[in-house]
Amino acid sequence: MGHNHPETSLPQTPIQPQAIGQTEQWLVINKPSGWHCVRTGHGGHGSGSDEASSSDPVLQDWLEAQFPELAPLRESGLVQRLDYLTSGCVIAGRSDEAVARLRSAIRRPSGGIGKTYLAMVEGDASPGSFELFFHSRYRRSRKISVSDSGADAERGQCRWRVRTRFPHHTLLEVDLIGPGRRHQIRAGLSHLGHPLLGDELYGGPPWDGRFGLHAWRVVIDSEPAEAPQPDSWAR
Repeated sequence: MGHNHPETSLPQTPIQPQAIGQTEQWLVINKPSGWHCVRTGHGGHGSGSDEASSSDPVLQDWLEAQFPELAPLRESGLVQRLDYLTSGCVIAGRSDEAVARLRSAIRRPSGGIGKTYLAMVEGDASPGSFELFFHSRYRRSRKISVSDSGADAERGQCRWRVRTRFPHHTLLEVDLIGPGRRHQIRAGLSHLGHPLLGDELYGGPPWDGRFGLHAWRVVIDSEPAEAPQPDSWAR
């Protein structure tokens, strides 16, 4: 990598993605930490945020190899993206029509798609929710700013409950409401004083090479799919 940022450390042996749910219309893939979601048009890779390297594994490439019928679709049918070090559920449509329907549904709170994350956060967190506004000074800014007011296009909502309490941190189940904004859970929880473990960009403490955000569960048209909590979290 060109820069030694804690946010971009790769596992020594990258874990492979897995298809964990599928119908005739869509797939749900468990993306490992340390994978980008898509290729970009100028030589790098992209997941909507973290710094890229041409040697990093890319979920779009994996999808084209495992499901060749997806290759003609834009970004191999991916409906949304996860950050480079965030693991878990990523949705892909299996046709242009399915992709359009799923992208429309994911933008609406009542669109039939539910998304729940596991977040390992610093401190003793309580159940709660937020409605905050997320923006950046320029398009490729690494960090997102958070405020209590703003434009509707910047609005992001979450609610969460406590799964497990530890002596110095808390494991939360976080429901993402609506389409989600870039770094919404990361920046939003940090703004409230509970940054993710391993997310040093937003003030989180180091976590032995791990990253405390996992897209645990999606529900599409009442069909659930769950990505098991990463094995590395149990250490």
